[in-house]
Amino acid sequence: MPRGSKDKYTEQQKRKAEHIEETYQEKGVSDGEAEARAWATVNKQSGGGERSGGSGEKKSPQQKRKDASRSARRAVATKRGEPRKDRPLESETKQELLQKARAKNIRGRSSMRKQELVQALKKAS
Repeated sequence: MPRGSKDKYTEQQKRKAEHIEETYQEKGVSDGEAEARAWATVNKQSGGGERSGGSGEKKSPQQKRKDASRSARRAVATKRGEPRKDRPLESETKQELLQKARAKNIRGRSSMRKQELVQALKKAS
């Protein structure tokens, strides 16, 4: 049985849930189960109630711009395929450490753990 008030849903979402519920009932699913499945389907397709304050509240245009600028900065900071620069070795990923070890031709690098790679790179510098 679905929980909570359906007041935050639009009329279109309510009609859609009703139609889905009827379809499940025609297939022989119990009333409570059909209703629960119908609302789960509506939530999955549209993100929940779309009125202000609902669980599926949409982001404001300003928030979307902030998120986009964050990801753009992140993309610029880490060029594809190149290890990040100006960071301590401990904070780099194992893949980045492996690339540096490959560049310095450190033997046994492929079987090393992350901490072992850090130690080997410090020793090689």
